Amino acid sequence: MSGFKGRALDLERLDRQLGRVAQGAGTTRGQAVIMTGRRRVGKSRLVQEFCDRSGLPYLVFQATRGRNPVAERADFIAALAQSPLPGAELVAGLQAGDWNQALRSLAVALPDDAPSIAVIDEVPWLVEQDREFEGALQTVWDRHLSAKPVLLILVGSDISVMEALQTHGRPFFGRATKMTVDPLRLADVQAATGLGAAEVVDALLITGGFPEIVQSWRPGMSRTDFLAEAVANPLSPLLVAGELSLLGEFPEASHARSVLEAVGAGERTFSTIAARAGGSGALPSGVLTPLLNTLLGKRVLAADLPLSAKSDRKNKRYRIADPYLRFWLAFLQRGLPLIERGRGDLALERIERGWTSWRGRAVEPIVRESLLRLLPDEAWPDTEAVGGWWNRQNNPEIDLIGADREPVAGRVHFLGSIKWLEDRPFDRHDYDALVRDMLAVPGAGTDTPLVAVSRSGIACGLPLAAHWGPEDLVRAWR
Repeated sequence: MSGFKGRALDLERLDRQLGRVAQGAGTTRGQAVIMTGRRRVGKSRLVQEFCDRSGLPYLVFQATRGRNPVAERADFIAALAQSPLPGAELVAGLQAGDWNQALRSLAVALPDDAPSIAVIDEVPWLVEQDREFEGALQTVWDRHLSAKPVLLILVGSDISVMEALQTHGRPFFGRATKMTVDPLRLADVQAATGLGAAEVVDALLITGGFPEIVQSWRPGMSRTDFLAEAVANPLSPLLVAGELSLLGEFPEASHARSVLEAVGAGERTFSTIAARAGGSGALPSGVLTPLLNTLLGKRVLAADLPLSAKSDRKNKRYRIADPYLRFWLAFLQRGLPLIERGRGDLALERIERGWTSWRGRAVEPIVRESLLRLLPDEAWPDTEAVGGWWNRQNNPEIDLIGADREPVAGRVHFLGSIKWLEDRPFDRHDYDALVRDMLAVPGAGTDTPLVAVSRSGIACGLPLAAHWGPEDLVRAWR
């Protein structure tokens, strides 16, 4: 078998859809899946593995960006003719004048009496190069493909385009199941690297769970050894994947790229991002607002609101959604010229100098997501939202708020602090700071329970209602 690891849940979901095709369990014999996820997250590798394991005849066609539509259709027919589908020889030498004919050829090649799989990868590029593709897909699906026992998987990295395919009023609306392929999770990264719980959180912050980077982390390797090896090689996946995924979506000279770089450098509010991304003068709101919306739509940025019993919609904080890209923008992008000159040691020194304070903030979203998977539990049966709280001045700023709902809580269940240091536990000083700040949070009172998440444990005798450590975070993703 191949060296493919992890992704058990994703393979299981695809298997379930294939099972529906085999059993004829849907309203149509054929079933369609729209699969999306960030660039380089391993979608193409996943569908290839799924096809290989299925033992069924299949077609995998990958579109090419910016290609002439005539050449693209010719390529599609050629891939079809060379595929193991039973009717493949029937379409050899065909010339498709439009996507309607090309997709009808797929219907001809598919078997009538046994399940098969058809994958069309990088669908957004087909939508971009030929405005008729979407309508043709809907027509041929309704008339021909959905009558065959086929699992049609439409794959694409541009999340906003893939989601638009499924919106009301678009041709393919209501015809497919949606599936998002996420980066590898904490438990998967631990399985791949063999690291302890605290160390694997560091590995996730650096690799973002992107399979090609995680695979370059040899089992048991320390963070510093991994980084030293990566910065010694300008072609290492850690260095290359960031530039490739960024360039794939945002050219270097674009405003979107400068907005990402501003957020990557630590700017979190609308006005500070505008000032930094604008260069000589702040980016006007009419330029920045649509850019932020595009980046949020592509899931490259995330926006957080303070969670409390009082609405505060104008106090948004932006962050890079993917930990790897956050790390790359903070440390590696500036280090590339040094690394290319053979001075990776200087780039590594910079990372080491800024690592502890960068990690302290970068770990917060991972902690909150992990707690959301552990809660509700017996102690907190109604806690279904975990966030943070801050005022306009960021003073105070509370790392953890547990509540019944978001963005405006009906009830605040707990307040907490995250201390992610290697050399000291969450101690009396941290506890007192939490007590001092708690009454600033709307909906919190003197009796609101206090909690902590700490990399290095909790000092004795602190009256905390609960605390969690690295092992708990990893357990959340098992």
